[in-house]
Amino acid sequence: MDDDDDIRAIVGLALETVGGLKVVSCRSGIEALTEALNCQPDLFLLDVMMPGMSGQETWEKLSQLPGLEDVPAIFMTAKAQDDFSDSLMQIGALDVITKPFNPVELATLLKNALRQTHSD
Repeated sequence: MDDDDDIRAIVGLALETVGGLKVVSCRSGIEALTEALNCQPDLFLLDVMMPGMSGQETWEKLSQLPGLEDVPAIFMTAKAQDDFSDSLMQIGALDVITKPFNPVELATLLKNALRQTHSD
């Protein structure tokens, strides 16, 4: 989920074309809440700073939906401060990816984070 059309396009291409993953892209938290029930995701990739509802607020609401309680999240942010990333990790984020990111490595980062949760 990202409100920037270009970022959503880059992420979609990187994950689908390079990573072979299926992506459902949303431009807002409200759209993510609607779409998530239809696709049963393995992971949420959420932009932190969104208009209306932040990535953290979106994840909190997504986690309250039936069947989505245990779906992990990775956050993307332009805020590069360690304490901010640490605060996201403390609320249960699998990882925090700082923008700008390397699109070629994005799918690998997500796959590795998911593998780690399944091996714990």
